[in-house]
Amino acid sequence: MSSVTDTQTRVERRSRRLVVLAVVLVSLVLAVGVSSFASAHPDGLEYVAAQLGFEDTAGDHATAGSPVADYEATGVEDARLSTGLAGLLGVAVTAAVAFALFWALRRRA
Repeated sequence: MSSVTDTQTRVERRSRRLVVLAVVLVSLVLAVGVSSFASAHPDGLEYVAAQLGFEDTAGDHATAGSPVADYEATGVEDARLSTGLAGLLGVAVTAAVAFALFWALRRRA
């Protein structure tokens, strides 16, 4: 009975790893590939501010000087590559925080 349980446990771990790997790969493909097709038009808040005439009163946000502010990687001239790198970094940071939280909060057997 023990070998069946060990085999089942290995299969569950392998399938869990495959799911995590698939989610990471899809996230990276979307972050790098699809982000370059994002709209260059202002978002809803910027649009309303322009329509109401107060967009010039806005100031920079607290993270305006960060390496990926405004969805662009600093120091990269190509706009599509810059956006893709910013998306890649965003996915990597989000995944790292999520995995750290899942690991810290996991159930102990």
